[in-house]
Amino acid sequence: MSGPPLKDSARRVRDELAARGFYFAVREFPQGTRTAAQAAAAIGCEVAQIAKSLVFRARASGHPILVIASGANRVGEKAVAALIGEKIGRTDADFVRAATGFAIGGVPPLGHDTPPVTLIDRALLALDEIWAAAGTPNAVSRLTPRDLVAPTGGRVAEIEQARSRKRDFAGRYFCGPIAPIGAMLASARRSCPRRSPTSRIR
Repeated sequence: MSGPPLKDSARRVRDELAARGFYFAVREFPQGTRTAAQAAAAIGCEVAQIAKSLVFRARASGHPILVIASGANRVGEKAVAALIGEKIGRTDADFVRAATGFAIGGVPPLGHDTPPVTLIDRALLALDEIWAAAGTPNAVSRLTPRDLVAPTGGRVAEIEQARSRKRDFAGRYFCGPIAPIGAMLASARRSCPRRSPTSRIR
């Protein structure tokens, strides 16, 4: 027996995944999955298996930066800034909605109105399966870490916040040469073509 129909935003994510050849089920939980802890409790998995989506704004260019991190890790903003070669700032609900087409707590890894620069927490790749937001604060989709990389065009990196001030920041977090944000945006656009305004779910 099938469950109740998905909400429009969750259905949009499911269809986006299918269009890219990924047929992962999207599930909605009435108790909510807005935070990593809530999602893990509802699903019955470890908090580390929750692929939380955090949206930042590049301060100089204004571009959205999507960080997909393990629910067990705290994202280091300085690490993210070093990776994209530009300082970043936190965002509000209006910016997130305008950039992605989704509400905070339901931002999925793909299907955004404006293709973001995407960074993926390397810690996620050590897991067999993960759960990511799927369009609403109540919806999630199960997928594998490797399946997360190709459709998003994301760069895998270590983005966890430093736990000791004595740690060498550059040595700990810098993974290869810094890619100019313009180059990263070009890669994002190739992986996630811009959607028409009419596709946005309000």
